[in-house]
Order: sequence, then structure tokens, then C-alpha cells
Amino acid sequence: MTVLPILQWPDARLSTRCAEVEGVDEAVRILAADMLETMYAAPGRGLAAPQVGAMLRLFVMDTGWKAGARQPRVCVNPDLLWMSDDRATGPEGCLSLPGLTSEISRARAVRLRWIGLDGAEREEELHGFDAICAQHEFDHLDGIVTLHRLSPEARARAEAEIRA
Repeated sequence: MTVLPILQWPDARLSTRCAEVEGVDEAVRILAADMLETMYAAPGRGLAAPQVGAMLRLFVMDTGWKAGARQPRVCVNPDLLWMSDDRATGPEGCLSLPGLTSEISRARAVRLRWIGLDGAEREEELHGFDAICAQHEFDHLDGIVTLHRLSPEARARAEAEIRA
């Protein structure tokens, strides 16, 4: 496994919608393993393929590993089927925006469908931080970073902080 370089904002690839993965093959499994290695080394709790320059609809996440055993989830061609109306606003960081934390509003629960590395379709309802992490990583697949979720004033402050 390889630790990959993580793209930093404002790299244009971070604002680009990703292509569907055509099929789970050895190349996709290697990419996922490298992404997990990169996420753990960063250390983060989620990482999307475009953050490492792979413009594919794939993300990895492991929200609890810092407090316990690793339980990685690899999501190929994920789809958010449902988001709760109940929302939470809280601090959110991003490996592509190092040092920046922004207050982001997200659904507290989501239903996520994806394909696993074995090629099987999965579906699960996620709650709390799992739901927030999945939404954050899913955003990356559509070319959305946390800056895009801010008001114009908050975004201007955040971008000034990045440049400082």
C-alpha cells in the first residue's frame, strides 16, 4: 500500500464531478487500499478519490478508528437515497483544506447505497458522525468542498484564512 499525496484547495480537480466506477477490479481495490492507508496516515476519518487525483465516484471512511479498532468502509458509486430533515451544525475539517474548520449544517441521518469491493450492493442508514462523514465525502464526488457550503461572508473569511 502507498500513502498518496492529498490535493489541496484550490486544485481544480476538487471542483470537478467524478465519473462512475465502471466495475470493481484489481485497480479499484488497489486504489481503495492506498486511499485507506493515506486516510489513516493523514490522520483523517474519510477520504474521497478526487482528493488523491482519481476522478472516480469512490470514497473511504472509518469514523471510529481513532478511539478503537479500525472498521473501514469503502464506498464505490455511492448514492444518498434519503437525508433526514433533522439537521446538525458543527465544526467540519477537510484534508484538502488543512488547518481550516468551518461550521457546516448536515442531515443527522442518511440512507446510503454503495457497491463494496466484492462487487455486492449495500445499503445502510447512517446516523450522527457516520452520516456527516458520508455526506462530506459524497460532496467531494460532486466537486463540492466545505467552502461551497458556507455563506458568501463566511466563505470569504475562510478563503482569507487559507491564504494567510
